[in-house]
Amino acid sequence: MASVISDPNGRKRIQFVAGDRSRKTIRLGKVTMRQAEAVKVRIEQLVLAATGVTGVVDDETANWLTGLDERMYDRLAAAGLVTERSSVNLGAFLDAYIEERRDVKRGTATIYGHVKANLTDFFGDNKPLREITPGEADQWQLYLVELGLAHNTIRRRCGVAKQFLRVAVKRKLVSSNAFEELNSAMQGNPERFYFVTQAEAQKVLDACPDAQWRLLFALSRYGGLRCPSEHLGLTWGDINWEKGRMLVRSPKTAHHAGHDSRLVPLFPELLPYLREVFEAAEPGTEYVITRYRQANCNLRTQLQRIIAKAGLKAWPKLFQNLRSTRETELTERWPEHVVCAWLGNSRAVAREHYLQVTDEHFERAATPAPTGAEKGVQNAAQQAHELSRTASHTVGEPAKYEQKRDSATQCDESIRLAGFEPATFGSVDRRSIQLSYRRPFLTDNSIIASRNCCQFFLAVKRPTMEFRI
Repeated sequence: MASVISDPNGRKRIQFVAGDRSRKTIRLGKVTMRQAEAVKVRIEQLVLAATGVTGVVDDETANWLTGLDERMYDRLAAAGLVTERSSVNLGAFLDAYIEERRDVKRGTATIYGHVKANLTDFFGDNKPLREITPGEADQWQLYLVELGLAHNTIRRRCGVAKQFLRVAVKRKLVSSNAFEELNSAMQGNPERFYFVTQAEAQKVLDACPDAQWRLLFALSRYGGLRCPSEHLGLTWGDINWEKGRMLVRSPKTAHHAGHDSRLVPLFPELLPYLREVFEAAEPGTEYVITRYRQANCNLRTQLQRIIAKAGLKAWPKLFQNLRSTRETELTERWPEHVVCAWLGNSRAVAREHYLQVTDEHFERAATPAPTGAEKGVQNAAQQAHELSRTASHTVGEPAKYEQKRDSATQCDESIRLAGFEPATFGSVDRRSIQLSYRRPFLTDNSIIASRNCCQFFLAVKRPTMEFRI
């Protein structure tokens, strides 16, 4: 059906008979005979599909076509074996794709728009997709750096551009993804970390214009919620006052199985601001936050004004730093997996983007250990505290001791005269570690000699405490 022909200069070409009975030639250039034979097999499959013998292209041949460069693919198209690849321009492709993606959230659509603007500003609307090279993709990344964008913002936009071209590859508009090698993984940036202390948080709360703004801030600082998506989705039906918890729906993680919502405690620091809004809510109100729900409401800009009113300097990431601060605080008291369940992120994400090393950590680490004298003062204070605790165990007059001694009853020999609880024994009369009362000195020889009698001795003087081994 097809044959490989070797030219004198070492070049190879493949000849075959097309569906119209005409002889066609595909020039391969300088390749080995084995490579030429492999191409011949693929061309034969394409001829069978084009002439209607098979009607379809097998999967291996389809994958081979996807990986072909533009020159070789155009030769096959000129021979009538495949359809021509569309030479779609960048601007038209991006407009069509973004219009199709009506399933994404509003924030994601906004990011798509930002990346489209960056791409068309650099390449131009009329740049053919097939002409974008990996080298030009690297230059585009440097262009984003020149714009002064944050490190993670650049990586995020490179990831979206990579997504755009991946779709073009699937639709066979291009043979390869020119943006594939760009770094798009998000990384933690310690330079943009900021720990918002409770004193600073209180100043901001005092500067808030109303109860709902105080709750918005408290939900971020003391509840660890993502703003604004989780704040605006909170309803009064999600608040369980009796059990002290609330159901938080997370649009950001909803596409992950089992992560569409989570339970968050009603922390004591958060509760007063939540009750304040609850008491002012009209009957039948559904959402906790009823104001600031409009699409044009810029909470970030308003928070910057509130922080300035409080006499503070705005921290790098206004809402994310609040969430990061809360996760760092909670991890000091609760296991990491518990805190991650409350805030709705993984341990890896928490360590990379949220957990901070604060000034308090350095201060506590730099505090010297107590010296010998300081330890002596500390031990003396502890002993005085112990004596004050044992004073309540002192009993009254000696006369009552005789009365209680006479009323003592016999018991099993295994219960020794060491105290209220029976002691455990190892080798010769060695007791395990226990806290017991020392047996008082008795002058009654009959009582001392009796090993079968357990007496409840009440000391005339204050008993002392010791550890016996």
